[in-house]
Amino acid sequence: MFEPQTYALLMLGGFFGLLMLGVPVATTLATVGLVFGYLGFGGTLFNLLPARFYGVVAGYQWMSIPLFVFMGVMLEKSRLADDLLDVMGHLAGGVKGGMAVGIILFGVLMGATTGIVGATVITLGLLTLPTLIRRGYDKGIACGAICASGTLGQIIPPSLILILLSDIMQLSVGTLFAAAVFPGLLLAAIYIVYLLIRGWMSPELMPPLPIEERSAVSRRELAVRFWKVVVPPVLLVVAVLGSIVGGVAAPTEAASMGAVGSVLIALGAGRLRLSVLKDVSLETTKITAIMMFILMAAQVFSLAFRGLNGEDLITKMFDVLPGGVNSDIWFMMLIIFLLGFFIEWIEISYIAVPLFMPVLIAQGVDPIWLAMLITVNLQSSFLTPPFGWARFYLKGVAPPEVTIRDIYRGVVPFIMLQGVALALVFFFPQIALWLPKAIGW
Repeated sequence: MFEPQTYALLMLGGFFGLLMLGVPVATTLATVGLVFGYLGFGGTLFNLLPARFYGVVAGYQWMSIPLFVFMGVMLEKSRLADDLLDVMGHLAGGVKGGMAVGIILFGVLMGATTGIVGATVITLGLLTLPTLIRRGYDKGIACGAICASGTLGQIIPPSLILILLSDIMQLSVGTLFAAAVFPGLLLAAIYIVYLLIRGWMSPELMPPLPIEERSAVSRRELAVRFWKVVVPPVLLVVAVLGSIVGGVAAPTEAASMGAVGSVLIALGAGRLRLSVLKDVSLETTKITAIMMFILMAAQVFSLAFRGLNGEDLITKMFDVLPGGVNSDIWFMMLIIFLLGFFIEWIEISYIAVPLFMPVLIAQGVDPIWLAMLITVNLQSSFLTPPFGWARFYLKGVAPPEVTIRDIYRGVVPFIMLQGVALALVFFFPQIALWLPKAIGW
């Protein structure tokens, strides 16, 4: 019979061991929690689990998740994203590196409407990668821009990460949405500056769109398409986020408005079909079910780990770190970054954040600022090897001449740029805190 904290250590070891064997994360969380929880304090765990599960499924805030997912999937499945990308490409294509900049701008708009990394990366991969390669773009730069653009949906609100963190950290969703606006735009701006500088220094790697192709579409036609394709999704985003940040509507109410708005946009564009509605509903159900299953499995893990006094181990670990609270924050950022090599952001949010957050909050760290640091850091989990999902999404739709080495080579600079954004938010907290304070959150 071991001490409870010994079981907690074995529990962590068992968790990473099963992950390395390829066991799905949700299954790993539930299995490790049940086994070591039972070994540690018997059947009491099973008496507590129903209440924890009910707390998850009955949470009112979770209703916004399927609604936001529905909004994003509707805009993707109705092929409105294709038209949006074409317009963005023509607007930015005359600049060296302009097509890559257009891809980043498209990622900002898609992030604010869909928030689904896979949808954005696959759309960009199918529509732009063959064209970019044909126009002489370096394959690595093209792949990196597409993958990085897709990850912007994880920080630009309405982001599912922010909804999860609001529950974990007991913060207002509207506050986190407001706090994420400038860090998200900052990250996109860093990408754009990098691409423009790279295009200026090495124009042969990112040539501009040929004048013949740009002249094929008149300014009048481009203006009409801009108002028809770009403006409606932007207005939808402003209405949804504005109502939340301005305190007019709760996140769930705003999400329902966004879902209805996406249907109206698809209808107005003549893209709404019964088959589209069916596909959107099925995809929304799948995504929501996967997320809720992981959330419930995480309850088993966290309940067992806390019951085995695992939080005391974390506190003692922080106590021996030199350098005070800043060292503690950067240690947490390092752990989250390393976890991103192996597991997805949902699991990281429900494993690392509850373990480390109480210690940092007790030291006076602003929870909103901490949430933004976590959110910026989690971007890298989609790019880092071996399980960077954005790379897998892109490889699945990339032309045969694009190798996994090209994708690896392309994402490395953007991982470093994400580190720059993280450092800026750390050293200048007002990037995240100014807007929530300005609007009185």
